[in-house]
Amino acid sequence: MKAPTGRYETIRTGEEEYRAFVPDPLPPPAALITSTELTAATERAALALGRLDGAAHVLPNTDLLLYSCVRKEAVLSSQIEGTQSTLSDLLVHELGATPDVPLDDIAETSNYVVAVNMAFEQMASPTGLPLCNRLLRDAHAIVLRSGRGAEKLPGDFRTSQNWIGGSRPGTARFVPPPPHLLGESMSRLESFLHDSTDGFPALVRSGLAHVQFETIHPFLDGNGRIGRMLIVLALHNAGVLRTPLLYVSLHFKRHRHQYYELLDGVRQHGDWEQWLLFFMDAVTVAADDATDAARRLRTTFDADRARFHDLGRLSGSTAHIHDALTARPVLDIATAAELAGFAVTTATHALERLCAMGIAQELTGQRRNRLFAYTEYLDILSEGTEPL
Repeated sequence: MKAPTGRYETIRTGEEEYRAFVPDPLPPPAALITSTELTAATERAALALGRLDGAAHVLPNTDLLLYSCVRKEAVLSSQIEGTQSTLSDLLVHELGATPDVPLDDIAETSNYVVAVNMAFEQMASPTGLPLCNRLLRDAHAIVLRSGRGAEKLPGDFRTSQNWIGGSRPGTARFVPPPPHLLGESMSRLESFLHDSTDGFPALVRSGLAHVQFETIHPFLDGNGRIGRMLIVLALHNAGVLRTPLLYVSLHFKRHRHQYYELLDGVRQHGDWEQWLLFFMDAVTVAADDATDAARRLRTTFDADRARFHDLGRLSGSTAHIHDALTARPVLDIATAAELAGFAVTTATHALERLCAMGIAQELTGQRRNRLFAYTEYLDILSEGTEPL
């Protein structure tokens, strides 16, 4: 019989009385998460991740897919929190230009990219941090270092009560653990992340850890973004995902109402299986989407490069600038020249040539500080990243 996955603590303040939820330690009883249907869904997700790992090598440079996937996840995860920035906005911002969206929106998205790269670098370094609470706090410090929420204790667990929905804890839809129990809850989650002897597949453990983190809600702000980042960090820690190629927030964004309902279903009714089935679908869809994108990009690159043979002596410089655009689908002339090792004039002519061929597009309409986009490449990457 299903039951809540934790206990309620009654908190009395001078103003009101409310109940805060304290989750039970992970993992839940095996009987709740070992159905045949879930086993099959987990196997499908694992196979999809395997295909994605192989797809990275379809491209001429394996870093190309990593560059785009990290940024796509950053955009999607931030959009779930209400930002309006797009993938194109992020790439423009990274060149030092000003996109046509609120600065706080783009700062949040850009910070996510820096944070997830930092976390993977730490975990890969012999002297770096493992997957632990300290690493999550460091990532949080980067995510909230600028933009909205910068005043809400970046890098520190909260020392006051937060809540979800409503204007105060007494009217909230959900109240996470009180501050005096927060440390114990996060220590138990950290122990679960380090101990893989329970026999559950890495994908199941990642899905469990995400729910637990979101239930604890350890920060005053930014819990959703760090909680979704934890998914790829946990999969990497288990050796299932070598690089952060997975933009699982794509599925969460498309089905965000169901996403939140299922998280509540775990807390209130112990319905782990329905959540994990949804989670496995999210992993499968995201992995298949990224795999398909890699193959489409390779087809696009090859078709466009085949057109350069008709350019005669100009084919070489055009191909090199095309290579620069495959590395950075939005760039300025100076960056293109630097990546290709050309003079600015040579890079300018090659970019204009690519525009004339319909491969690239100038974005600003200005004579100075022009930006160029690899149109079809950006279209493929941007699928699903329209603001809510």
